[in-house]
Amino acid sequence: MLPDLPFDPSHLLIDGKWRAPARTLDLTNPSDGSHLAQIARGNAQDVDAAVAAAQAALAGEWGKKTAAERGRILARLGQLVLQNVDLLTELETLDVGKPVTQARADAVALARYCEFYGGAADKVHGQTIPYLEGYTVYTLREPHGVTGHIVPWNYPMQIIGRSVGAALAMGNACVLKPAEDACLTALMFAHLAQEAGLPDGALNVVPGLGAEAGAALSAHPDVQHLSFTGSVATGASVQIAAGANVVPVTLELGGKSPQIVFEDADIDAALPFLVNAGLQNAGQTCSASSRILVHHSLFDEVATRMAAAYNSKRIGPAGGDPDIGPLISARQKDRVSGFLEQAADLPVLAKAEVPDGVPSGHYVPACLFGPVAADHPLAQQEVFGPVQVIIPFETEDEAVSIANSTEFGLVASIWTANGARQMRLAKRLKSGQVFINNYGAGGGVELPFGGVAKSGHGREKGFEALFGFSTLKTVAAFHG
Repeated sequence: MLPDLPFDPSHLLIDGKWRAPARTLDLTNPSDGSHLAQIARGNAQDVDAAVAAAQAALAGEWGKKTAAERGRILARLGQLVLQNVDLLTELETLDVGKPVTQARADAVALARYCEFYGGAADKVHGQTIPYLEGYTVYTLREPHGVTGHIVPWNYPMQIIGRSVGAALAMGNACVLKPAEDACLTALMFAHLAQEAGLPDGALNVVPGLGAEAGAALSAHPDVQHLSFTGSVATGASVQIAAGANVVPVTLELGGKSPQIVFEDADIDAALPFLVNAGLQNAGQTCSASSRILVHHSLFDEVATRMAAAYNSKRIGPAGGDPDIGPLISARQKDRVSGFLEQAADLPVLAKAEVPDGVPSGHYVPACLFGPVAADHPLAQQEVFGPVQVIIPFETEDEAVSIANSTEFGLVASIWTANGARQMRLAKRLKSGQVFINNYGAGGGVELPFGGVAKSGHGREKGFEALFGFSTLKTVAAFHG
């Protein structure tokens, strides 16, 4: 059952007003399969209204705000997020099936994004360019205008923070399409944004199906920039739709991220990262470390210790704060179960089973396989579930070849005490982020994030996101 909310979760937010939709969708609690709420099933007409409201905001009060004023609103929003962290945590736990500790960390991260982009809003500067005699040339960073944000269900708070936060800091007006499986924290965030003083129309929220509201937003002729996080197939569709309007797109897509463990690695330090980076949020993470590449001399030790860690993991309803909660939906459970059926021929090192007495939610066992060939489907395709494979290697060149052998390139990690090797591999790995003797760097709001190859393009987080959510204008003045 939902807690009391200061808004109706079945409504859309357009031009500062909570509106009843023409149709609704049922929202299910993934921990027990029960009905949770009804949410709006937004359509193309709703998207039209939201885009028009964003345009009006740019022409009106929001467009007249200085960068410092935008920053103050975001800073206030960050404080309101912290004041409501318990409610946001509860909503994320109910909606996504995310264990309480992980959901709370996401709520705190959302506040940090607001703080970071609030402080950065007035610090994005142009530059002067030395040029011909008689000219003064300078550049300006300006907002795109109306930006569309299509956010997935796995990390709604964090992804809203890094995309909507950066877009608002740069003065854009936003239309947010949260995933139909998890939109409650998006709606709560929008309510808090109103409370923080964000002008009407600067942030509009249109929940609904991807094929309806998402498709309408992607193809809308008055949207000047799109940000999408999700699957490769849907990301390609978004880019094609936006391409018809010659609109830039930031895509953060899938991953098959490796951690490479060399013979001189500190296994005690590495072990928590090797396991938890693959099992956090039940493996439903684009940057999940689903491939563990281990030097043959350490294979038995790493496999044994990872298996012991797996066997200690608790699986259960999110509200009980287990190590691993449910998957988001029955559809996702079927998808992951299909991958496990493909893995019937692989050696199973550990399997954390769903215990008896767990409610009828969307649970799968957490499975560790190894040794696994680098070209096996489970080592090549994104599972998006609590599944990891261990792949042995002999040489540095072989490790790089295996790490770069998938169609993805989002995150990679190197575990070695050899400084020269650290630098060589950081350059050789095809990945948007490379971590040395760690994985994830604690989340890193300040660290640019994004992929190469089919993991996408463009960067979110850090100052790079501010550049992405703005356009550069060059002014050349001839004065003789």
